Amino acid sequence: MHKEFSLMHSVLVLFLLAVSFADDSYAQQESSAADNANSEISNELEEIKQQVLQLNRELFILEEDLLFPASTQIAVFVSVDIGKFFTLDSVELKIDDQDVAGFLYTERQRKALEEGGIQGLYQGNLKKGSHQLTAIFIGYDNEQRSVKRATTYQFVKEDDAIMLELKIEDQTQDYRAKVIVEEWLL
Repeated sequence: MHKEFSLMHSVLVLFLLAVSFADDSYAQQESSAADNANSEISNELEEIKQQVLQLNRELFILEEDLLFPASTQIAVFVSVDIGKFFTLDSVELKIDDQDVAGFLYTERQRKALEEGGIQGLYQGNLKKGSHQLTAIFIGYDNEQRSVKRATTYQFVKEDDAIMLELKIEDQTQDYRAKVIVEEWLL
Protein backbone atom coordinates (compact mmCIF):
# COMPACT_ATOMS: atom_id res chain seq x y z
CA MET A 1 0.00 0.00 0.00
CA HIS A 2 2.90 2.36 0.86
CA LYS A 3 4.49 1.61 -2.51
CA GLU A 4 1.27 2.51 -4.36
CA PHE A 5 0.89 5.71 -2.33
CA SER A 6 4.51 6.67 -3.08
CA LEU A 7 3.92 6.02 -6.78
CA MET A 8 0.71 8.05 -6.71
CA HIS A 9 2.51 10.88 -4.92
CA SER A 10 5.30 10.87 -7.55
CA VAL A 11 2.81 10.96 -10.41
CA LEU A 12 0.88 13.82 -8.82
CA VAL A 13 4.10 15.82 -8.29
CA LEU A 14 5.04 15.25 -11.94
CA PHE A 15 1.56 16.31 -12.97
CA LEU A 16 1.75 19.53 -10.94
CA LEU A 17 5.23 20.30 -12.30
CA ALA A 18 4.00 19.73 -15.82
CA VAL A 19 1.05 22.05 -15.27
CA SER A 20 3.34 24.69 -13.77
CA PHE A 21 5.85 24.29 -16.62
CA ALA A 22 3.06 24.51 -19.18
CA ASP A 23 1.74 27.75 -17.62
CA ASP A 24 5.22 29.35 -17.48
CA SER A 25 6.06 28.19 -20.97
CA TYR A 26 2.81 29.49 -22.37
CA ALA A 27 3.32 32.95 -20.89
CA GLN A 28 6.85 33.27 -22.35
CA GLN A 29 6.29 32.14 -25.94
CA GLU A 30 4.68 34.26 -28.65
CA SER A 31 5.86 33.02 -32.06
CA SER A 32 4.86 30.09 -34.25
CA ALA A 33 7.74 28.14 -32.74
CA ALA A 34 6.03 28.71 -29.42
CA ASP A 35 2.86 27.16 -30.86
CA ASN A 36 4.79 23.99 -31.67
CA ALA A 37 6.28 23.90 -28.18
CA ASN A 38 2.84 24.44 -26.68
CA SER A 39 1.50 21.59 -28.76
CA GLU A 40 4.25 19.30 -27.47
CA ILE A 41 3.64 20.43 -23.89
CA SER A 42 -0.10 19.91 -24.31
CA ASN A 43 0.53 16.39 -25.60
CA GLU A 44 2.85 15.64 -22.67
CA LEU A 45 0.36 17.12 -20.26
CA GLU A 46 -2.44 15.01 -21.73
CA GLU A 47 -0.25 11.90 -21.43
CA ILE A 48 0.44 12.68 -17.76
CA LYS A 49 -3.27 13.22 -17.15
CA GLN A 50 -4.01 9.80 -18.65
CA GLN A 51 -1.36 8.21 -16.42
CA VAL A 52 -2.87 9.89 -13.34
CA LEU A 53 -6.35 8.67 -14.30
CA GLN A 54 -5.07 5.11 -14.80
CA LEU A 55 -3.29 5.22 -11.45
CA ASN A 56 -6.46 6.53 -9.80
CA ARG A 57 -8.45 3.58 -11.23
CA GLU A 58 -5.86 1.12 -9.95
CA LEU A 59 -5.87 2.72 -6.50
CA PHE A 60 -9.68 2.58 -6.38
CA ILE A 61 -9.65 -1.15 -7.17
CA LEU A 62 -6.94 -1.74 -4.55
CA GLU A 63 -8.93 0.24 -1.98
CA GLU A 64 -12.09 -1.78 -2.70
CA ASP A 65 -10.13 -5.04 -2.30
CA LEU A 66 -8.70 -3.85 1.02
CA LEU A 67 -11.98 -2.48 2.42
CA PHE A 68 -14.25 -5.24 1.16
CA PRO A 69 -12.28 -8.48 0.70
CA ALA A 70 -14.32 -11.25 -0.91
CA SER A 71 -13.97 -13.44 2.16
CA THR A 72 -16.01 -10.98 4.25
CA GLN A 73 -18.05 -9.11 1.65
CA ILE A 74 -21.84 -8.91 1.62
CA ALA A 75 -23.98 -6.85 -0.75
CA VAL A 76 -27.76 -6.40 -0.60
CA PHE A 77 -29.86 -5.15 -3.52
CA VAL A 78 -33.52 -4.13 -3.88
CA SER A 79 -35.81 -4.70 -6.86
CA VAL A 80 -39.55 -4.29 -7.46
CA ASP A 81 -41.80 -6.40 -9.68
CA ILE A 82 -44.34 -4.03 -11.30
CA GLY A 83 -45.45 -2.38 -8.03
CA LYS A 84 -49.18 -2.77 -8.72
CA PHE A 85 -50.14 -3.90 -5.20
CA PHE A 86 -47.40 -2.12 -3.24
CA THR A 87 -45.91 1.35 -3.69
CA LEU A 88 -42.52 1.44 -2.00
CA ASP A 89 -41.82 4.35 0.37
CA SER A 90 -38.85 3.21 2.48
CA VAL A 91 -36.80 0.22 3.55
CA GLU A 92 -34.91 -0.70 6.72
CA LEU A 93 -32.25 -3.40 6.72
CA LYS A 94 -30.88 -5.26 9.73
CA ILE A 95 -28.25 -7.96 9.92
CA ASP A 96 -28.06 -9.89 13.18
CA ASP A 97 -30.45 -7.35 14.77
CA GLN A 98 -28.10 -4.45 13.95
CA ASP A 99 -29.39 -1.62 11.73
CA VAL A 100 -27.10 -1.51 8.70
CA ALA A 101 -29.06 0.47 6.08
CA GLY A 102 -32.18 2.47 5.49
CA PHE A 103 -33.50 4.32 2.48
CA LEU A 104 -36.37 6.71 1.77
CA TYR A 105 -37.44 6.64 -1.89
CA THR A 106 -38.37 9.56 -4.11
CA GLU A 107 -40.99 9.20 -6.83
CA ARG A 108 -38.24 9.07 -9.45
CA GLN A 109 -36.32 6.31 -7.64
CA ARG A 110 -39.51 4.32 -7.14
CA LYS A 111 -40.35 4.56 -10.87
CA ALA A 112 -36.82 3.42 -11.78
CA LEU A 113 -37.26 0.32 -9.62
CA GLU A 114 -40.71 -0.38 -11.07
CA GLU A 115 -39.22 -0.17 -14.58
CA GLY A 116 -36.67 -2.89 -13.82
CA GLY A 117 -33.90 -1.08 -11.96
CA ILE A 118 -31.95 -2.65 -9.12
CA GLN A 119 -30.73 -0.57 -6.19
CA GLY A 120 -27.56 -1.35 -4.29
CA LEU A 121 -28.85 -0.92 -0.73
CA TYR A 122 -25.91 -2.11 1.35
CA GLN A 123 -22.32 -3.24 0.98
CA GLY A 124 -20.25 -4.25 3.97
CA ASN A 125 -18.18 -6.85 5.73
CA LEU A 126 -19.43 -9.86 7.63
CA LYS A 127 -17.66 -12.63 9.53
CA LYS A 128 -18.00 -16.25 8.49
CA GLY A 129 -20.84 -18.12 10.09
CA SER A 130 -24.62 -18.04 10.43
CA HIS A 131 -26.43 -14.72 10.12
CA GLN A 132 -29.95 -13.35 9.96
CA LEU A 133 -31.09 -10.59 7.62
CA THR A 134 -34.29 -8.69 8.34
CA ALA A 135 -35.79 -6.28 5.81
CA ILE A 136 -38.80 -4.08 6.50
CA PHE A 137 -40.45 -2.36 3.57
CA ILE A 138 -42.91 0.45 4.23
CA GLY A 139 -45.27 1.68 1.54
CA TYR A 140 -48.85 1.87 0.36
CA ASP A 141 -51.23 -0.70 -1.06
CA ASN A 142 -53.35 -0.13 -4.19
CA GLU A 143 -55.98 1.66 -2.03
CA GLN A 144 -53.33 4.05 -0.57
CA ARG A 145 -53.37 2.45 2.88
CA SER A 146 -50.06 2.37 4.77
CA VAL A 147 -48.58 -1.14 4.68
CA LYS A 148 -45.47 -2.89 5.99
CA ARG A 149 -43.94 -5.93 4.35
CA ALA A 150 -41.10 -7.71 6.10
CA THR A 151 -38.95 -10.76 5.64
CA THR A 152 -36.33 -12.59 7.63
CA TYR A 153 -33.66 -14.63 5.91
CA GLN A 154 -31.18 -17.01 7.53
CA PHE A 155 -27.91 -17.55 5.67
CA VAL A 156 -24.40 -18.84 6.21
CA LYS A 157 -21.44 -16.69 5.22
CA GLU A 158 -18.59 -18.73 3.75
CA ASP A 159 -15.27 -17.63 2.19
CA ASP A 160 -16.88 -16.15 -0.92
CA ALA A 161 -18.71 -12.85 -1.23
CA ILE A 162 -22.46 -13.11 -0.76
CA MET A 163 -25.00 -11.09 -2.71
CA LEU A 164 -28.66 -10.99 -1.78
CA GLU A 165 -31.55 -9.47 -3.70
CA LEU A 166 -34.68 -8.35 -1.88
CA LYS A 167 -37.51 -8.58 -4.41
CA ILE A 168 -40.92 -7.07 -3.86
CA GLU A 169 -43.22 -9.19 -6.02
CA ASP A 170 -46.93 -8.79 -6.66
CA GLN A 171 -48.99 -11.84 -5.74
CA THR A 172 -52.09 -11.86 -7.98
CA GLN A 173 -53.82 -14.65 -6.03
CA ASP A 174 -54.28 -12.46 -2.92
CA TYR A 175 -53.65 -8.98 -4.41
CA ARG A 176 -50.74 -8.33 -2.09
CA ALA A 177 -47.02 -7.87 -2.45
CA LYS A 178 -44.54 -10.30 -0.97
CA VAL A 179 -40.83 -9.85 -0.18
CA ILE A 180 -38.65 -12.62 -1.57
CA VAL A 181 -34.94 -13.01 -0.83
CA GLU A 182 -32.82 -14.43 -3.63
CA GLU A 183 -29.16 -15.29 -3.22
CA TRP A 184 -27.06 -14.61 -6.31
CA LEU A 185 -24.61 -17.32 -7.28
CA LEU A 186 -21.19 -15.97 -8.25
